Amino acid sequence: MTNHAEDFSLDAALRATEGWDDPDAEFDDFESGYADQPDPEDLTTGALDLVERHELRRVAGLRTELEDITEVEYRQLRLERVVLVGVWTGGAIAEIENAMAELALLAETAGSEVLDAIYQRRQSPDPATYIGRGKVDALREIVQATGADTVICDGELAPSQLRNLEDRVKVKVVDRTALILDIFAQHAKSREGQAQVELAQLNYMKQRLRGWGGNLSRQAGGRAAGGEGIGGRGPGETKIETDRRRINDKIAKLRRDLKVMKGTRDTKRQERRRNEIPSVAIAGYTNAGKSSLLNRLTGAGVLVEDALFATLDPTTRRTATADGRVYTMSDTVGFVRHLPHQLVEAFRSTLEEVADADLIVHVVDGSHPDPEGQLAAVREVLAEIGATEVPELVVVNKIDAADPVVVDRVLRREPHAVAVSARTGEGIAAAIAAVEAELPRPRVEFTALVPYARGDLIDRIHKDGEIGALEHTAEGTRVTGRATEALAGELAAYAV
Repeated sequence: MTNHAEDFSLDAALRATEGWDDPDAEFDDFESGYADQPDPEDLTTGALDLVERHELRRVAGLRTELEDITEVEYRQLRLERVVLVGVWTGGAIAEIENAMAELALLAETAGSEVLDAIYQRRQSPDPATYIGRGKVDALREIVQATGADTVICDGELAPSQLRNLEDRVKVKVVDRTALILDIFAQHAKSREGQAQVELAQLNYMKQRLRGWGGNLSRQAGGRAAGGEGIGGRGPGETKIETDRRRINDKIAKLRRDLKVMKGTRDTKRQERRRNEIPSVAIAGYTNAGKSSLLNRLTGAGVLVEDALFATLDPTTRRTATADGRVYTMSDTVGFVRHLPHQLVEAFRSTLEEVADADLIVHVVDGSHPDPEGQLAAVREVLAEIGATEVPELVVVNKIDAADPVVVDRVLRREPHAVAVSARTGEGIAAAIAAVEAELPRPRVEFTALVPYARGDLIDRIHKDGEIGALEHTAEGTRVTGRATEALAGELAAYAV
């Protein structure tokens, strides 16, 4: 029997690929999308993150013949093939179509290939199988015909609904909550972000432990019962109880860890408050362009990707107004329609950055089919975290790709709004002016004659205060304006 591996090694297969031995060969047609990656000679922190994320990009299919395998494909992950299922309980047909389109984007972000999508008009989801019995039979036929290995439902399913659907369809079934948690798990980088995602996943999983037959109902005996053996077995823990207890122990540990991390975040926030540094939080729907706007406004250089939930780890940058006043601007986690409650609870310490801000810059995607729906979904989460009293500036982004009629409609409905394009820079100056106009002004008015030897005070007035009039005299600099309480106390010695 001939061993083809002896005659054709993997290395030879790689080099036999067309163009491999040619150092000048172009590889722009690779499915990996490497040609779209940033120039390695000009990489910001965000660009480096993007390169790392693209190192294992998923592809739709891998060629099976050994001589056709490329090195790039050798490092790829095969796409999960999914069918989407939704229930339309009311509203216009456009609403369910937008919902299914968003679910498809979520599935693709998680690393899936969407094969088909179906939805059913019902007054309410079926309590047993989410969709009706006839639709379940149609779904099973679609799964068998397409070769799908996963069904994704556009809603949070009860454990019994998941189990019943899996038993009928014979493939894995996940709901919208599990899908979003999976995306968060892929994108979390910081220690705090990973702990928050794990906490949300465990809270979700705890209610959905299941087994087959008596697997999770057995009690320990023999050596597993601590050596007691026959006669030593009693009403001990079953396997499912043991698993649930371990999950609860892990949840308790994660909450302790997050409490410590929250203390660090609170310390930084209190330091900013003590110095009375205004804070601006950029909030909005996922993929609305929040990170792009932060980069455009502050030059932060954070990761930007055309994907849902690309940003999970908040970024805060220090910047200044045109007249020198210092303030901070923070990028936050993107929101989405029906954001899982477990995530809101787990990310509460991070979302407090929004609730404690002096101004919320609410970014909405002007090119989205339903920007008003995005605004409503984000405001629903803002209400849940107690941020409804914070002043809000609506920024309609992506106007270079949006319908001008839609942009004008949003601007008419939102009295305090500006339109920008973070990609081209259009409208950015107006947005900066609107943000600076909304920043809280220092509370204490003062008039002081500052000696020239105290130039440090003049510098602090520029950074932390607001100058109304400034005049250089023989005795010193005469300044009128507004300052923080701490700065006004130091200027009191030179008051006139």
